[in-house]
Amino acid sequence: MSKIIRIGTRDSQLALWQAHTVRDQLESLGYKTEIISVKSTGDLLLDKPLYELGITGIFTKTLDIAMINGTVDIAVHSMKDVPTRLPKGIVQSAVLPRANTHDILVYKDLEFLKSNGTIATGSLRRQAQWLNKYPTHKVVDLRGNVNTRLQKLQDNPWNGAIFAKAGLERIEVLPQNHIDLDWMVPAPAQGAMVVVSMENDTFSTDAVRQLNDSDTDICTHVEREFLQVLEGGCTAPIGALAKIDKDRLHFEGILLSLDGTQKLSITKSISPQNYTDFGKLCAQEILNDGGKEMMIKIKKKLG
Repeated sequence: MSKIIRIGTRDSQLALWQAHTVRDQLESLGYKTEIISVKSTGDLLLDKPLYELGITGIFTKTLDIAMINGTVDIAVHSMKDVPTRLPKGIVQSAVLPRANTHDILVYKDLEFLKSNGTIATGSLRRQAQWLNKYPTHKVVDLRGNVNTRLQKLQDNPWNGAIFAKAGLERIEVLPQNHIDLDWMVPAPAQGAMVVVSMENDTFSTDAVRQLNDSDTDICTHVEREFLQVLEGGCTAPIGALAKIDKDRLHFEGILLSLDGTQKLSITKSISPQNYTDFGKLCAQEILNDGGKEMMIKIKKKLG
């Protein structure tokens, strides 16, 4: 175990927390590690919504290049930020046990829910689901890391902003003035951390594989397969959540129009042993139920 495994990460507080978690687990197994942080394009360009930047994996691209160039050996990501197709030569080596999957609303006052209001989010999925439930509300774009977004909420006349609960819990900035949005279907793989490595680096890959959580791996596989079949490389309002309860895998998936006026959903359960193409079958059902036409409209609107 003489090789030092270089862990690549973004330099936000949450990304560094995730990298340190992986470092601690690897070192507890006897491996030597080093954390190397880099800035991503997604962190630097804060004035444009993500879907306008033309890159679905904008937060992972810089680290992919660092791995391919040999600057780092492995990279740690929030799994929901990772494209469903990894670059050639890069493999998924571990999915860590999942944290909370809920979206939450951080609010200033909840009275606005009974009338008109303005909500901030940079996510098309959250925007569409919010407008589906609250069609008279306005949604504004919100970008930046967790701390930046919390500060922007304070600095602007918005009623609230939507966050992934796991991120705020991990870096201990979850405010008291929040509610769980248990009606909102999360992003595929929300709350899960993934570690990727170079396929030809057997030392690092074998080391990281020891951290894999099989239940989280199976559930996120189903969710990301559902996403991959539906979107075909296009960002869209898609939510998916799989859970294993005893001997059943329960799945819920949704596709919405950008304005939230149309919503297609599916709920199914199977034996976890039959998970391999389950996400694909659920996505196909959505596409056959009007999803194909909806995706064509979404792609046209997003250019």
